[in-house]
Amino acid sequence: MALTLHTPIEPMLAEAADEIPEGEGWRYEPKWDGFRAIVFKDGEKVHLCSREGKPLERYFPELVQALKTGLRGDCVVDGEIILPTAKGLDFDALQQRVHPAASRILKLSVETPTAFVAFDVLEAGGIDVISKPFSERREILEKTVQQLPNVFVTLQTKSAVEAREWFHEFEGAGCDGVIARREEIPYSPGKRVMLKIKHGRTAECVVGGFRVGKTPETVGALLLGLYDAAGVLHFVGHTSSFKAKEKKELFVQFNALRGASFGQGRTPGAVSRWSAGKDLEWVSVTPTKVCEVRYDYLQGPRFRHGTTFLRWREDRSPASCLYSQLDPPKPFSLEKLMPTRS
Repeated sequence: MALTLHTPIEPMLAEAADEIPEGEGWRYEPKWDGFRAIVFKDGEKVHLCSREGKPLERYFPELVQALKTGLRGDCVVDGEIILPTAKGLDFDALQQRVHPAASRILKLSVETPTAFVAFDVLEAGGIDVISKPFSERREILEKTVQQLPNVFVTLQTKSAVEAREWFHEFEGAGCDGVIARREEIPYSPGKRVMLKIKHGRTAECVVGGFRVGKTPETVGALLLGLYDAAGVLHFVGHTSSFKAKEKKELFVQFNALRGASFGQGRTPGAVSRWSAGKDLEWVSVTPTKVCEVRYDYLQGPRFRHGTTFLRWREDRSPASCLYSQLDPPKPFSLEKLMPTRS
């Protein structure tokens, strides 16, 4: 049976929201932290299509085999490639799976196996179901995907109260929020018709450097640092939410503060296959300026995503920008979100 839908297909997207919506007709799911992928299963052929339309199957051979077993019949399924560990989802280890060397890929497929969590279906049994409401697609999805340890359907609830509990509890397993969608909506490729509610916290960080912007004599991003208990400054992330005029003013300000900062601890500019072709050069500045930023998720010793600049904190000393101010989530067993391994 040949599929009626063909790659690439843009995934349906979500718009950021501050609160979990309430009322009839809402469905809620955990927001998984991994690589978004649409799976095309046609007979014995499995194709993993990234959000940008790029093929991913060569990087996850163990997942290709699992999907052949875990998906019933020919189908097109939307979901997330995740890397579960005893401590929760590990996005850093997942990034390492995208490697140019086949031997390295094979080795990592055994050492750090991935899983696929499905949350929507576009085609099943030769029938295009894109136009059907999500409530019907969910029923089809549950019949299409087996509940295996490495291929399974995401949890779902109609209760906003339970969704709020998930929002707080599941962060400890590596999930970074909740997805909410209306049960009557069709699948809308490339459109932001769902809602994503992510965690939002603030931190005071010292500026330890900057990257020059695309326009000469502007700041592209400020590099943020926190001190550990031993007084060592570590790079924890960046913020780049500035207007054009502010980028020029920041360049003048921080270019005059060039000096030593990062070096003994975690340092910016590490080259990875994800940063290939990017300008990773940065300018070190004396850590004297403190700013408050909003971040959504802490991944190990750093902010998982770019932060949002809130304000300067002239009342705070650089030495007070400590790791201890961060509020790490309470550990939560990832096994409670996934099928049990036999």
